[in-house]
Amino acid sequence: MPHHEKSAWIMGILALLGYLSYLLLVLPQTARTPLPEVEYVPAMLCTIGGAIIVAILLNITMSALTPRAELQRDSRDREISRFGEYTGQAFVVIGAVGALLLAILRVDQFWIANLVYLAFVLSALLSSIAKIVGYRRGFQTW
Repeated sequence: MPHHEKSAWIMGILALLGYLSYLLLVLPQTARTPLPEVEYVPAMLCTIGGAIIVAILLNITMSALTPRAELQRDSRDREISRFGEYTGQAFVVIGAVGALLLAILRVDQFWIANLVYLAFVLSALLSSIAKIVGYRRGFQTW
């Protein structure tokens, strides 16, 4: 498995695990507090920060264990990376537009923050999946 494909796996898995951890921290609070009033900020910051730190550590470890020749990016790696990033950006845009609409409608900040977080997670997942598929099956360049 190429080094950059491993990196895509790390990003996708950590995005999913981070978000699931966030839900496990926030949803139990709804037993005693209405959802928009739960303390979500600490859980959100911890899961986002934790996922970033773990991703950095895993990528450093993986790079240290990977032969130097494998770390070099060729044109195929660059195309797959670009394809994955462009594909994943769709959810960033959707999330930004959704957050803008919620702000215009003066919806509680809980919903805006959670929409943005979900959009980032979906973006990371879609980007990772696109990269992994690009490495496994190839993709059509236009």
